[in-house]
Amino acid sequence: MQKRRMIVAITGASGACYGVQALKMLREIEGIETHLIMSSAGVRTAMEEGVVGSAEEIRALADVTYPHKDIGAAVASGSFKCEGMLVAPCSIKTLSAVAHCYSDDLISRAADVCLKERRKLVLMVRETPLHAGHIALMDTATRSGAIIMPPVPSFYTRPKTLDDLVSQTVGRALDLFDLDHPSVRRWKEGGLS
Repeated sequence: MQKRRMIVAITGASGACYGVQALKMLREIEGIETHLIMSSAGVRTAMEEGVVGSAEEIRALADVTYPHKDIGAAVASGSFKCEGMLVAPCSIKTLSAVAHCYSDDLISRAADVCLKERRKLVLMVRETPLHAGHIALMDTATRSGAIIMPPVPSFYTRPKTLDDLVSQTVGRALDLFDLDHPSVRRWKEGGLS
């Protein structure tokens, strides 16, 4: 059985924990193969935030990794079949590149390929407060087919830890790819499941 492939990108915005948690959760979903791209700013932010001890620890969570400047990588081609791409977190720089089809690195190129091939692209945009330019970029990217999903936590789940918040948010992002993780708490009539 061929595994379903997912691209995960980690950019330099604050919130590297979202990308790391996505890789961890995807490992727990049977039949998924992860392809990771981390920008140098993403590596630096992950280290600054203390998400893990090293970039190698993050890379070890993925099945395949690519240098973020390698425009010739497999994920840069429309012939690379995959479920789509999750950019977690997504910096405003990456959002701008996606919105303007400016593919100067592998993250923006792989994102552009997902859009042109009509595959799902979920951007967990991390910036606040937003000015009109940020909002215009989100609108432009959405019009091209991207899904903008700022990592806004849900509190109806009554999270007890930061990990609860991050896992629930990442789980909801994975829902957008029709990938169901058992840790996601779902609202049902009468309360949570």
